[in-house]
Amino acid sequence: MRIIFLGTPDFAVPSLEALAASSHDVVAVVTQPDKPGNRNVLQPCAVKRKAQELGLPILQYERLSRQGADDLRALSPDLMVTCAFGQILSDEILAIAPHGVLNVHGSLLPRYRGASPIQSAVLNGDAQTGVTIMRTVREVDSGDILLQVTTPILPRETAGELFERLAQTGACAIVQAADAIERGEATFTPQDHAQATYCRMLDKESGRIDWTRSAIELTRHIDGMTPWPSAFTHTPQGKLLKIWRADASDDIAAPSGTLVSKGGRVWVACGKGSLELLEVQPEGKKRMRAAEFAAGYGRLDGERLGERT
Repeated sequence: MRIIFLGTPDFAVPSLEALAASSHDVVAVVTQPDKPGNRNVLQPCAVKRKAQELGLPILQYERLSRQGADDLRALSPDLMVTCAFGQILSDEILAIAPHGVLNVHGSLLPRYRGASPIQSAVLNGDAQTGVTIMRTVREVDSGDILLQVTTPILPRETAGELFERLAQTGACAIVQAADAIERGEATFTPQDHAQATYCRMLDKESGRIDWTRSAIELTRHIDGMTPWPSAFTHTPQGKLLKIWRADASDDIAAPSGTLVSKGGRVWVACGKGSLELLEVQPEGKKRMRAAEFAAGYGRLDGERLGERT
C-alpha cells in the first residue's frame, strides 16, 4: 500500500523505520516545520532527520489542514499513519486516503487520551500500559480501535525508558495493522467513551516537587518526569536542584522538605515517609551522587527544600 506518514518526535521514529522497511511504500513523510535551536539556528525534528536518512520525500506545514490537502491528495495514498504528529487533522485530510488514517498512541485507550499518556501511566503507578492502533478522527484519541498491545511497567521504570520500549512496540503494531488492512482483515472496535480518561500536555513547571505529598507519590513523580521536564525543587538560597533518582524511606520527624544528612546519605522529609536522594543535579553543575552533593553543600540538616530565603 501507498502510505503517507505523519510524525514529529523521537517516539515516532521507530514506526517510520518499520513501515519503510516493510512491504508497504512510504510515499511521503509529513513533519512539523524546523524549530529554532541553539543560537536560534533552525533544527529539524527527529522524524525529519530519519526521513532524510531513509531518502524519503518530506513535506512540512505550519498548518497541514490549511496548506497541505492538495499535496497529499496528489500522492494518491491508500492509507495515512500519524504518530505524535502534533496537529489536529481536518475532515478533508482524514478523507484523502481510501483506508483513512491510523494513529499510534502510547496507552491502552480509552485510558489516557491526550498528550502525556506514557508519563501519566508512570505518575499514577499503573502496573501495565501499552500501545493502541486506532482510527484517527476529529475528537482526540477517540477513534475505533484496530489492535492493542499490552506490556507491564517495570519497577522504577522512568517515563524515558518506557517511551523507548513503547516506541518499538508501536512500530511492530503499526506494520501489523497496515498488513491487516491490506489483506482486508482489519476489524475495528468502538471505544467505551464512558471509560475515557485524559492527560494534559506537560511543561517545565510540571516537574516541580511538592514535598507535602507522600514519598511513594514522589518516587513516581521523579520517574514520570525523567528525562523531561525533570523533577525539581529549590534550595533555601533559591538555587535549582533537579532530582534524578530517589527511593522512598521511613518517616522523618521534621516538616515536609526538611533535609537530613548522615554518613554521606541524604533524606528529605515528605508528607508521609521520606525520600533518600540518590542522584541530584545542583544548578549549573553536572549530575552527581547524593554523597557528592552532601560533601559539597555544607550544612544540610534542618535546611528545607522548596523554600527560598
